[in-house]
Amino acid sequence: MLQDDLSLQDNPSLAAMADTLARSTDYRVLRRLIPRTEFAPANGQPTRSGILLDVETTGLDQVRDEVIELAMIKFDYLPDGSITRVADIFTAFNEPSRPIPPEITELTGITDEIVAGHRIDPDAVAAFADDAVIVIAHNAGFDRKFSECYWPVFQHKAWGCSATEVDWRKHGFDGSRLGYLLAGAGFFHQAHRAIDDCHALLEILAFELPDLGAPALAVLLERARKKTMRVWAEQSPFDLKDELKRRGYRWSDGSDGRPKSWYIDVEESKEASEIEFLRKTIYMRDVEPRVQALSAMSRFSVRA
Repeated sequence: MLQDDLSLQDNPSLAAMADTLARSTDYRVLRRLIPRTEFAPANGQPTRSGILLDVETTGLDQVRDEVIELAMIKFDYLPDGSITRVADIFTAFNEPSRPIPPEITELTGITDEIVAGHRIDPDAVAAFADDAVIVIAHNAGFDRKFSECYWPVFQHKAWGCSATEVDWRKHGFDGSRLGYLLAGAGFFHQAHRAIDDCHALLEILAFELPDLGAPALAVLLERARKKTMRVWAEQSPFDLKDELKRRGYRWSDGSDGRPKSWYIDVEESKEASEIEFLRKTIYMRDVEPRVQALSAMSRFSVRA
């Protein structure tokens, strides 16, 4: 594994060594990620625009906590999911109403001094995102909720989650964390800003999955287009909670307006079998559980 601080582009001998090592099955070479703006040629084909988005916040609660940084990369892509180019970049700080917690500064490197006097212009955000057909975040369940609270334009966009809507392990990666994925694509980076993570995610989504011969973005888009069903196990017996957890159910504490209940998101084709599981294993009777249909327009939203 080669992680030299010297740029390979500036040192031909290092680049040659890296290429030699990469051809061997006994070594794995990681190159420092250098953000780029050009990817696959469009060759006259029609393209669509997407946005990669990352927010840094003072905490995890979208009601009490505040955004302190917003970063976005607008990119063009082809019908087959190939990314063609970076179209634009947006990055801005926001000064919160209270001091940034020390643990957040330690995590993000963002201090009160950095954000002092800064505000994120909502009109500028709306104009930037206006023509995007999809917004992608590496934890869309987090980023979408905060983004919708600050900038209404994101309430009316389709969203995708690069962390959960690609089965990364199935495609040979060690996990879905951004660092694991970047290493799997042959790179490393030292992230200090939200925009650094956006550049890393762009490179990951442009990466061709060896088992499919298609870019990771194509897999994400295909999954995002599909409807999923949220099945609620309301008033389920307490002593069967471990059975629900093993099945993949998650707990909603009701603090965000959703039911106080266990729930699971499944593909539309698996809705009937999930209801049958609840009837036979959890309730031991014929029930009609609450079921919500979710699409990319509503998935990950605080309104879902």
